[in-house]
Amino acid sequence: MLDKTFNPAEVERRHYAAWESSGAFAAGGQAGAAPFAIVIPPPNVTGSLHMGHALNNTLQDILVRWRRMKGDDVLWQPGTDHAGIATQMVVERQLAAEKKTRHDLGRHAFIDRVWTWKEQSGGTITGQLRRLGASCDWSRERFTMDEGLSRAVRKVFVDLHKQGLIYRDKRLVNWDPKLHTAISDLEVEQREVKGKLWYFRYPLEGGGHVTVATTRPETMLGDTGVAVHPDDERYKDVIGKSVILPLVGRKIPVVADEYADPTKGSGAVKITPAHDFNDFEVGRRHHLPAINVLDRDAKMNNEVPERFRGFDRFVAREKVVAEMESLGLLEKIEENPMIVPYGDRSGVVIEPWLTDQWYVNAKKLAEPAIKAVEEGRTRFVPKSWENTYFEWMRNIQPWCVSRQIWWGHQIPAWYGPDGHIFVELTAEEAAEAARAHYGRAVELKQDEDVLDTWFSSALWPFSTLGWPDKTPELERYYPTSVLVTGFDIIFFWVARMMMMGLHFMNEVPFRTVYIHALVRDEKGQKMSKSKGNVIDPLDLIDKFGADSLRFTLTALAVQGRDVKLSESRVEGYRNFATKIWNAARFCEMNGCLPKKEFDPASVRLTLNRWIVGKTAEAAALADAALQEFKFNEAAGTIYRFTWGTFCDWYLEFIKPVLQEEGADAVAKAETQATAAWVLDRVLCLLHPIMPFITEELWQRIASDRSGALVSEPWPDIPLSLRDAKAEAEADGLVELISAIRAVRAEMNVPAAAKIALRHRGASAETAARLGRYGDLIRRLARIEAIGPSAGAEKGAVQVVVGEATFILPLAGVIDLAAEKARLDKEIARIEGEIVKFDKKLSNESFVAKAPPEVVETERERLAEARAHQARVKDARERLIAAM
Repeated sequence: MLDKTFNPAEVERRHYAAWESSGAFAAGGQAGAAPFAIVIPPPNVTGSLHMGHALNNTLQDILVRWRRMKGDDVLWQPGTDHAGIATQMVVERQLAAEKKTRHDLGRHAFIDRVWTWKEQSGGTITGQLRRLGASCDWSRERFTMDEGLSRAVRKVFVDLHKQGLIYRDKRLVNWDPKLHTAISDLEVEQREVKGKLWYFRYPLEGGGHVTVATTRPETMLGDTGVAVHPDDERYKDVIGKSVILPLVGRKIPVVADEYADPTKGSGAVKITPAHDFNDFEVGRRHHLPAINVLDRDAKMNNEVPERFRGFDRFVAREKVVAEMESLGLLEKIEENPMIVPYGDRSGVVIEPWLTDQWYVNAKKLAEPAIKAVEEGRTRFVPKSWENTYFEWMRNIQPWCVSRQIWWGHQIPAWYGPDGHIFVELTAEEAAEAARAHYGRAVELKQDEDVLDTWFSSALWPFSTLGWPDKTPELERYYPTSVLVTGFDIIFFWVARMMMMGLHFMNEVPFRTVYIHALVRDEKGQKMSKSKGNVIDPLDLIDKFGADSLRFTLTALAVQGRDVKLSESRVEGYRNFATKIWNAARFCEMNGCLPKKEFDPASVRLTLNRWIVGKTAEAAALADAALQEFKFNEAAGTIYRFTWGTFCDWYLEFIKPVLQEEGADAVAKAETQATAAWVLDRVLCLLHPIMPFITEELWQRIASDRSGALVSEPWPDIPLSLRDAKAEAEADGLVELISAIRAVRAEMNVPAAAKIALRHRGASAETAARLGRYGDLIRRLARIEAIGPSAGAEKGAVQVVVGEATFILPLAGVIDLAAEKARLDKEIARIEGEIVKFDKKLSNESFVAKAPPEVVETERERLAEARAHQARVKDARERLIAAM
């Protein structure tokens, strides 16, 4: 016998352990089945489960559980990323607590220390993914620093270098002065701050001056030019002339370049190629030298006048401004709201810095990756994300892949005594190449940099399957079927996997890229620790169970729309889990137990034929929605069918057949078997979304199951089982009872009050239906008598269902005048709300300045208010007609 309540904590751990130990998640066991593969976006080994992970992995798990049930040979490839900077920081903090640095240990000992940490603490997130229910093939788990993947990384680097697609160059990078490494754009946090705009006068050679505006005065010490727009009339006479750079005395040219915006500042822009990404490109166009004036700590170096050397950039800023003012060259200072880049891990201002790094010729690799999407070999869902992909790929810049840290794949490049570079797979091969080059053995030094983690993760779809070896897994599961990921890494990961997959496998890495949105708080704001609105998925699992969280995220996963999550929503779907549990208990207590020989096509009773057809319809709709990655529609279909059609209607309809004395035994047996069959189908349909409660019920309500639900097939129910006559009859019954209930609710009819039901214009078929189901209508709609209308009745409310008009006499049951006054008051209140929302949304300033999520919330409230207004007005009109 089922317990009265469902206990998720005990059930989840038990079933997950059983699934994993039984090999239920293992790929390769279905002979002759079509392959279906997904590679997990590898979470950082330092990470813990956050709400983005919860959404991403829930959607992947739904797909793989569904495809297994559909009979495919499913591989969900798991693994973790070594997360170079993040992991190194974790271990360096441990050393700091011991009053040590990595330099005290030396490189090799430090790397050993990181591996020790990884073995002891690096599996946290994989355990948390198990708590969520993620059914990965854990026997194949990979790590971006394991030997197989490391070999793949080295081979890709060496091959690309020999093909001229990886090279060393001096360019600007995002430099973190605290961590002393280049970082990717994804590791840069753009913060809005209140800065200043300083206007400096640069004296023109021969007299006069040009005023330039800058937000970073200290970088002027590295200026090598001034740019003005070629069409700016104010500066036509100075283009080609030179100014004398104040404080330095260097003569620098005035150049014409469209980068200079005549509407901003003074229209003249100082050009510092070594310290600004835009300036770097201007400098290249006009052959301006790039003078680096900062060291790795963002302190002024020896390229600046001696009086500024050694000072931190912000101290130097104050000194530059003070000296310019003392020389009479500071024209003015303006407040300037601006965006400043910060390191997301170090928390310090990132500096564009000119340094030698390793680069990938991304433009060359992007060409076939663009073509593959244009030709439809890989499609984006929603399709609109293709535009984002194309925009970035068609304007792609060289990809900096080197990082100045110790934890990671050390670059397989060795330097000879004269600086000559040997790029080989191993030190031995580099030594052999050097011997051939120099004619003798020489001492080589390996490059100390490591590769960007995005480099190794770009190989993920094929390196995890055993490449560069020609493994059976690579042959069977590449290209993968679907990639599920967030829009924020289309550039950093999706595009790079496309480039690497096409280059090394000559095939796209995945057929479909499903892009999900962000999970925000209930107000539509992005979750952040600073706002205090972060929702921890593990807390929600502890409180409501993994199934409730999974269903909530799925139900809210509308394509192209952010997920607005609140604890109350998860609590609401816990009530859904309770509803399912109680329905199963009802079936169990009333003898509705599964029968292996049951044939749904054999049922004869109208209500049973109706529910069988509705089950077939729900299964087909859910399957079609999952085919199109419309997760919310699949969830909505199953939810409405389970809660509404099955629990609220069918189980209520069949209570007399199951529970009343003297009920027909044949009818009862058929109904018990039908209810049990439908419940089993409900559990199967729900299993990909709510695996734990469905597995528990599957095993508990029948003791003779041959296997676990995780291994059951997806319900393949022929739509031919739908019976139009049965549906018309039962749907008409549902519509009538729903209409009566709606009137009772709208008119505030007391729940205990039983009222009469009259009908006019009913066809013979409808009248016969009222006779057949009179007892159900009386019980479920709280009606005391049903009969034809004898004529006009004062104080009666009318509703039309089908061809018939139904009359509900309310005089004496409610105070009609008082009810009209209540409805009038409610209409006035709602109209006031609508005016308020309209006024706010018609305010152009509000719409332009308010955060998009706030504007969207106001629009949703307006739509809800208008819908509510329409319902109340309908009720008032019915009431007036009755009076």
